[in-house]
Amino acid sequence: MSTLNQMELQNLRHFIGMEETSYSKLTHYADNAVDPQIKQILNKAAQDSLNAKQKLISFLG
Repeated sequence: MSTLNQMELQNLRHFIGMEETSYSKLTHYADNAVDPQIKQILNKAAQDSLNAKQKLISFLG
């Protein structure tokens, strides 16, 4: 595995932060949703964001 340069590392941190923000917002929206279908869609999207964040973090190790 090659070493990340500073720009790649900065971008990776930015993308991780974006996924964390998406996860937090989608979870909040799902918690406040009344319609069960909307709640399910939002929870799925939140889980997808969490999975993407974890995948991005794996590039740091």
